[in-house]
Amino acid sequence: MRQTMIGKNSPLGRHRRRHAVNRVPRRHEIGLTPEEERLISRILAEPMDYIDSKEFRKPDAESSIYEQAPPIQRPDVSWYRPLMDDLTGGSDRNMKSGGTVLLTAAQERVLFLQYNYARHRLRELQVEVGAGEPSRAQIGELLRWYRRAEAYRDQIAETNLALVLAMAKRTRMSEVDFADLVSEGNMALLRSVDKFDCERGFKFSTYACRAILKAFSRQGMKLSKYRQKFPTDFDPTMEKSNHAETVRRLHEQECAEEVKHIVRSNDAELSDVEQVVIHHRFGLDAEPDSPQLTLEQVGQIIGVTKERVRQIQNKALEKIRLVIEANRDRELEEAAKDPTRAAVASNN
Repeated sequence: MRQTMIGKNSPLGRHRRRHAVNRVPRRHEIGLTPEEERLISRILAEPMDYIDSKEFRKPDAESSIYEQAPPIQRPDVSWYRPLMDDLTGGSDRNMKSGGTVLLTAAQERVLFLQYNYARHRLRELQVEVGAGEPSRAQIGELLRWYRRAEAYRDQIAETNLALVLAMAKRTRMSEVDFADLVSEGNMALLRSVDKFDCERGFKFSTYACRAILKAFSRQGMKLSKYRQKFPTDFDPTMEKSNHAETVRRLHEQECAEEVKHIVRSNDAELSDVEQVVIHHRFGLDAEPDSPQLTLEQVGQIIGVTKERVRQIQNKALEKIRLVIEANRDRELEEAAKDPTRAAVASNN
């Protein structure tokens, strides 16, 4: 008989998780590590779900399921990570893996019986503990059967990793990232391990393939709905504000206009030669697209060396700088009585 599972986010499920911690004796009293204490709390928080079998009710069920069963080779999954890296990186390397183990129907039945019997024993211990605190012996049994169930679950999933990759490769969707597709397939594979009933006579791959394909379909539908809501791709550059660059550019334009005004109105009292040098060097003629000449070109115009042009230019720029600083000081003095104007002047 299949046990019903209470939803993790249901009110009763949340209530059980809140009170599960209080049901575990303090770890210093029975020698539990913090990890084991959290694990026991999680085990007792929700009823364990399992697929029942008539084999579980035999007097020697544990012996016949574990000790008398033939050993089954564990797969070598060292090939999985390099292969995933190749596939997500765009490589089309063949997905043959030397570590894959192909199980017969009889071997699959043995593994699933062992997995579900461990979960069956966990459920019996949960019922035995009830609402009270588990004893030291019960905690040991809970941990033992939980770890055994997880080990068989991992073995079944690892044995069928190539199944997920093969189906993802065959039904690869251009709009879905391959790593996301494989991730959805792996989650579907784990759910299939929990729900598969080996007593019905089917191979696990027959059951899991359908679940994996449905997971791929759901992922595609989810992405289609997302595309309808957000038709454009994410652009990281749009997340950055250009406010600082805009403020800096406006400030530079204002400073340039101020310098042009000082030169054209000759507030710095530049000599005729200095005005010629500044106008030609920085393109301050009346024409909007006046070219900026080099020191040598300006020297040819006024009949001096380029080093002399550099000296004249530096002297003229120093006069302009003094005028700008005097203007700033005057603005601060005039705005001293107005805090708002003083703040604006100091920022400029």
